[in-house]
Amino acid sequence: MTSTATTPPPATGRRTGAAPVVSFRKVSKNYGSVKAVADLDLELYPGETVALLGPNGAGKSSTLDLLLGLRNADTGSVSLFGTTPQRAIEQGKVGAMLQSGGLMGGVKVRELVRLAADLHPHAYPVDRILETAGIAEIADRMVDKLSGGQEQRVRFALATAGANDLIVLDEPTTGMDVTSRQTFWGTMRAQAQQGRTVLFATHYLEEADEIADRVIVLHRGRVLADGTSAEIKARAGARRVTFDLDGPADREVLRGLPSLTSLEVSGRTVRIQSQDADATVHAVYGLGLYPRNLEVAGLGLEQAFIAITDAATAEEAAR
Repeated sequence: MTSTATTPPPATGRRTGAAPVVSFRKVSKNYGSVKAVADLDLELYPGETVALLGPNGAGKSSTLDLLLGLRNADTGSVSLFGTTPQRAIEQGKVGAMLQSGGLMGGVKVRELVRLAADLHPHAYPVDRILETAGIAEIADRMVDKLSGGQEQRVRFALATAGANDLIVLDEPTTGMDVTSRQTFWGTMRAQAQQGRTVLFATHYLEEADEIADRVIVLHRGRVLADGTSAEIKARAGARRVTFDLDGPADREVLRGLPSLTSLEVSGRTVRIQSQDADATVHAVYGLGLYPRNLEVAGLGLEQAFIAITDAATAEEAAR
């Protein structure tokens, strides 16, 4: 597997010939000797819901900061809607929900949301914003008396206080309970269906798998993989093989199976990742073992993500 190859992004915004909403052209950003973003080329299109994934230090936060004009690129260019990030934000085209920065204290939730609406050139009615974000019932509570999950929903309300064409979310559901997460993503789906672009960075890979129609994996400031969730899984190549044995599994014997990329033994249950599942299963029988409850399946997005990034790290170490 070659870590530099990428899968073309889905044609969501290109089917109509639409111009990109976001465009990175050979963008780099360094912090001293650390290259956070490295010659990044990236385009996002109208109506896409895009998950931005990557291990810690992959450049996700730096990429979002550059996109939002919070930092300037050392080289290359970033444009939103054909203009600068700052200008696009002034025009009310962008809403953002970031992890960094606290909420204003000493005010009620409704007052803070009203301030955001007053500042937005295309604001929704305050009651609609509160209802959409699921915070109508805490509208009269002081902001500095909220739980972590409630603070996240208030940040969401501020990010969607008006008719933004691009919504940028950094770990948006951290601290939310299951019901709040479901409500949140239902709202985001509705935004995308209206032609808006939703970009979110997350460590919850099951959310990316379920929600995003496009997944971008960053590694050391570059795009390592780009495609649908199914394409990312296929890119990893490996498949999962799970079975039970009648007796204790001999880990050393199992490590000798062909095409093995990972092995996990829990009592009599064996979980394998293999680049050639057929060869691996054939070899299991060749050892005189009789696997029960045998299952062979493709990798989930989390396993594919780990396989792709681990392979890239190994290739870099071998250079």
